[in-house]
Amino acid sequence: MRLLFAAVPLWVAMLPLAAYLAVIAGLHLRRRPVVLSGAWDALLLAAGVSGLVIAGPLAVLQPLTGASAWTAAALLAAFAILVAFAILAARPRLVVYNVGLDQLRPLLADVVARIDPAARWAGEAAALPTRGLQLHLDARGVARTVSIIAAGSRPSAETWAEFSRRLRRGLTRVRVRRSPWALAFLGLAAALVVAAWLAARPARVTSAAPGAASASGPTWRAVRDTTRPPVASWC
Repeated sequence: MRLLFAAVPLWVAMLPLAAYLAVIAGLHLRRRPVVLSGAWDALLLAAGVSGLVIAGPLAVLQPLTGASAWTAAALLAAFAILVAFAILAARPRLVVYNVGLDQLRPLLADVVARIDPAARWAGEAAALPTRGLQLHLDARGVARTVSIIAAGSRPSAETWAEFSRRLRRGLTRVRVRRSPWALAFLGLAAALVVAAWLAARPARVTSAAPGAASASGPTWRAVRDTTRPPVASWC
C-alpha cells in the first residue's frame, strides 16, 4: 500500500494549526490562570504544526525512503522521537496562561517562601538554596503568558513536583479577566479554517467538472443536430 505525504492537501495540513490556536484562545478565555507543564505545552505545539510538518519536510523526505506505508510510519515515528527528545532535553518548565507577571509575582513569592524560608529573589530569578532549586520568570510581554523555568542544575523530581503542586493550588484562588488575546487567536483560527475551506473548493469543483462536461456534451450536440436545417439533395 502506498501512502504519499505529498498528496496531503495544504488545507488539510492547516486544520491542526487552527485547532491549536482555538485551544490557546480557550485558555485565554478562562477566568482563572491555567498552568501547563513544559511537556504538555510542547506536545500541543507539536500537534498544531504536525499537519504542516507532514505536508512539508516529511513530504520532501519521502521520495528518498519510498512511498510504502512502512516508510511513512517510520517518518512519522522519527518526528515523534524528535519531539520526545526535545521535551526530555528541555529544562523543567511551567507555562501559566492568561496572567500577567504583576499578578503572578506575589503568589509565586508566597509559594517560594513556603517551600524554602531562606529563598532569595534577584530581579526575575529566585533561589531556594535548601531545596536546590533556582527559578527564572520569562514573561511574554503583553501576551499574558509567563514561563517559570528551572535554572542552574536540574532540580530533583520531588522538589519540582512539590513546587508545581503548590503553584497550581495557589492559582485556583486567583481571578483574572478574560484576555483580549483570545479574540486574536480565535480570529487566526477562523482565518485558517476559511482559507482551508476556500482551498478545498477548487479541488471539489475540478473533480466534478469532467462528469458534468460529459453529461452536458451529448445534450448540446443533440440539440445542435436537431436545429440544423435540412440539406437539399440533387439527383
